Amino acid sequence: MLSPDKVPAYANEEWEHSETRDTIDVEKLIAIAVRQWRPVAIAAVAFLVLGIVYIVTAVPKYTASTSVLIDRGNSELLSQLSNAGVPVEDDASVLSEVELFKSDTISLAVIDKLKLLDNPAFTSPDRSPIAMLRSMLNFRKWFASADVDADDMDAKRRAASDKIVSNMDVERVGRTYALSISYTSTSPDLAANIAGAIADAYLVDKLNSKYEATRRASDWLQERIDELRQKALDSDLAVQKFRTAKGLVSTGGQYQLLSDQQLSELTTQLITAQAETAKAQAKYERVKSIIDNKRTDAIVTDVLDNSISNDLRKKYLEASKIEADISARLGPDHIQAVRLRGEMAEYQRLMFEELNRIAESYQSELQVAQSREKSLQDSVTQATSVTAAAGETQVQLRELERTADTYRNLYQTFLARFQEATQQQTFPITEARVITRSQVPVSASSPKKPLVLALAIALGAIFGSGVGAYREFRDRFFRTGDQVRDVLSLEYIGHVPAVDAKEAANGANDLESTRGLQTGNGITNYVVNHPLSAFAETMRSAKIAVDMENPSSRSKVIGVVSCLPGEGKSTIAINLAQLLAMQGSRTLLIDADLRNPGATRAIGRHAEQGILEALLEGRPLKDVLLLDSKTKLAFLPAVVKRRVPHSSDLLSSSIMVNMLDELKAHFDYIVLDLPPLGPVVDARAISPVLDASLAVIEWGRTSRRVVRTTFAVQPELMQKCIGVVLNKVDTEKLKLYRSYGSGEYYYNRYSAYYHES
Repeated sequence: MLSPDKVPAYANEEWEHSETRDTIDVEKLIAIAVRQWRPVAIAAVAFLVLGIVYIVTAVPKYTASTSVLIDRGNSELLSQLSNAGVPVEDDASVLSEVELFKSDTISLAVIDKLKLLDNPAFTSPDRSPIAMLRSMLNFRKWFASADVDADDMDAKRRAASDKIVSNMDVERVGRTYALSISYTSTSPDLAANIAGAIADAYLVDKLNSKYEATRRASDWLQERIDELRQKALDSDLAVQKFRTAKGLVSTGGQYQLLSDQQLSELTTQLITAQAETAKAQAKYERVKSIIDNKRTDAIVTDVLDNSISNDLRKKYLEASKIEADISARLGPDHIQAVRLRGEMAEYQRLMFEELNRIAESYQSELQVAQSREKSLQDSVTQATSVTAAAGETQVQLRELERTADTYRNLYQTFLARFQEATQQQTFPITEARVITRSQVPVSASSPKKPLVLALAIALGAIFGSGVGAYREFRDRFFRTGDQVRDVLSLEYIGHVPAVDAKEAANGANDLESTRGLQTGNGITNYVVNHPLSAFAETMRSAKIAVDMENPSSRSKVIGVVSCLPGEGKSTIAINLAQLLAMQGSRTLLIDADLRNPGATRAIGRHAEQGILEALLEGRPLKDVLLLDSKTKLAFLPAVVKRRVPHSSDLLSSSIMVNMLDELKAHFDYIVLDLPPLGPVVDARAISPVLDASLAVIEWGRTSRRVVRTTFAVQPELMQKCIGVVLNKVDTEKLKLYRSYGSGEYYYNRYSAYYHES
């Protein structure tokens, strides 16, 4: 039972996802499959029958195939004609060939070659069920204009082309360059002929396309060659005119300006003149140094070659030798020694005079070399300025030469490619060949009976699974006690099996007296006739729950409620009261449903007065009560002779409270069969006087959302609820909803304790 401080699960929306788990519950999936196997089986059988019908009525079709190999080695010549030089992806090129097979060019060529428009086997319409269904579902044909001429050859050719493409299948064989072309027709011979014609048409189209490509390339190359030839001539002529205008001369196979050539020669002469000047400067400085230092022993090349200088030097050396000898023998003051020293001085003077003459010749040579060097330096400076000014001319010349070379190379390249294209045009090469010729098929390719049957069963199972899944998704009813606890957070009392009224009526007695209870249908006193049944055991569980709810109370008022009419609330209330009375308790059953008294119709249809007369007219209760002679159950019926608009006020009135207080003194249990909670508020009005309430929910019929919503607006009544009883349970179907560990899972074990007979 709910505690006052506990928020019930039905007060929020979490119960919607109570069955959602992060992991797959295999046991639940198996249970769903077991519950929904019938729609799956029915759909599978239905689709299997449709598959058999299709196999029987389908027109057999034959498929012939041929194989074509795309030889990539023969396509190099044409690919070299392209300036781009970008290789094509292999997969893309093969897929392009597949699309070429499906083009109108190939199909129309096959139509013309085989004259298919005059072939009845080709032009006759397809009579297979699938084709007829497709024709019926062709909505465009429904709205198509009826003014189309049936003899229009273009329309017939287009229709025939579409038919060939639709019946043709082109597939790549693995990762190879081989393509398998198959064609399906109702005639095996026609299928083989069309498959072979498709391959032949493809080869012819490849040859034609190569020829057209080379022809177009040749025409384009011819135009470009003519243009490049003229541009090459014009560029060469511009170079020659520029050389002539700028005075360019040929030097070693290269053309230079005259100023450049002169600058080169002057630079060479200037370097030579500078070397000669340096040589003359060295010779002059050497002689000048000898003269300034009065060195008689110094050697100069020109002195050695001079005879005068050599004679003077010889005489000087002889005199010096004699003077040294005389001075050594006779003394330095001897007249001969003095005379010889005078001669030596004269010889020295004459030697230096000769050196001065040689120095003057060296100085003259130096001046000449310096003058020549200065002249050449001035010429080089002037030529350099001229060459710098002529740099722009050289740049223009090189630009003209590069332009001429470019046009000359392009002209030669295009001329060579034009020759190759001309050869390719005269002898075209195809890049494909047939490797497998089509053969006349000996067996039909469709319909494939095993595949059709398997597919029909699979589709039927899928469709049935969809139906079953939808039914399972729509199953939002209470099936197990765990659902009651999870959704409503109420105690699960138990379930009441569905009872057949005819079987329960066997052995039942009719009305014994006017003050007795009517028990003719057998359901109202089922617990009396079957005290060891599951029905009676559930009622005992309810009694124990009531006793444990308020054990100190001497008399207990129990209200039996339901959300909707027809859930069996009155039957549960009657049987609960019968069980309580049968166990020796003083029990009173009151039909408090003043708008639709179900208990009165079941066991007190013959009553002429009841609770209304006791409340409104003050009739004594002993005069309106009915009594079961077997169980001593007292019953206060509700005889509704007219509509009672204020039934809720009547049930919550002080008269009703006083009457219940009076009855508590005479009865241990007072069971009230209250109206449903959904349509009226009578049960809510009388809830303050109740000690406990028992909720009845019809198994597999009442929506969980309805119960949750209805109970959410009855907090006072639900706080007194001892639990929920699931009524009208199909025990055979209940097995399909059991889960491991639940009470339903072990139902077969303890069902031996129940005896329905």
